[in-house]
Amino acid sequence: MAKTSTIQIQVGLDEDRIPEKIEWRATDSSESDRFQQAKAMMIAFWDGGDKTALRIDLWTKSMMVDEMADFFYQTMMTMADTYQRATPYKDQADDLRKFAKDFFKKFEEKQKQEQ
Repeated sequence: MAKTSTIQIQVGLDEDRIPEKIEWRATDSSESDRFQQAKAMMIAFWDGGDKTALRIDLWTKSMMVDEMADFFYQTMMTMADTYQRATPYKDQADDLRKFAKDFFKKFEEKQKQEQ
């Protein structure tokens, strides 16, 4: 291995073990000397032996519903981009993008109804 990179994540919890603060930094980041703030995170690892995805999903108490919807929309769009780069199946990547757009549109409609 020619080089390694480190990602650090710190999660501050309240007395009920609910995340209040999420901070991260990476050695290859331009901001590697200080922690970056985040309100939510999703990390997935692929276990090739068991053929299962191992995930860590956390969000802070201050994460608003509209922020969560936007976070999911952007994550799904990024997943579609990654899938398209990693496979020859652009049509499936486009399907995921369409789903993400429909998902966010439905969220916006629900928000209008609740107002």
